[in-house]
Amino acid sequence: MTKSIYILNGPNLNRLGTREPEIYGRATLVDVEKLCRDAASGHAIVFRQSNREYEIIDWIHEAIDEGSGIIINPAAFTFTSMAIMDALKMFPGPIIELHISNIHKREPIYHKSYVSPIATAVIAGLGTDGYPIAVKAMLGMIDKTAASAKR
Repeated sequence: MTKSIYILNGPNLNRLGTREPEIYGRATLVDVEKLCRDAASGHAIVFRQSNREYEIIDWIHEAIDEGSGIIINPAAFTFTSMAIMDALKMFPGPIIELHISNIHKREPIYHKSYVSPIATAVIAGLGTDGYPIAVKAMLGMIDKTAASAKR
């Protein structure tokens, strides 16, 4: 049985579509989930959002046991949460850090990610289109990992 790809979204992403649309666009999180499921071509997806740090950590722990990859948009926790970073360090598979905006073109407070140093890849600045791109990239990473394990 193929393990799920976990797509985890941090604080305020439940407000997509209405929150600062000039930065984040008009797509809602429901729209983003549909983009991800379509891009997954039937691969199991666990898609979640929370404004609570502990809940995201619990989902990372769940993914350690039940996931094949993690795509995470930690949102503001990117810049503040050593706890999320420590949980992600335990995950044995590929991790993609994802941001809708280009965090490096924003104010300096957004430039230091606690997740980037442990992520397999980082996608930023593609808007919500970054999500299906991340899913397709994750499927490729999972396939490569499975092929290596067979050798």
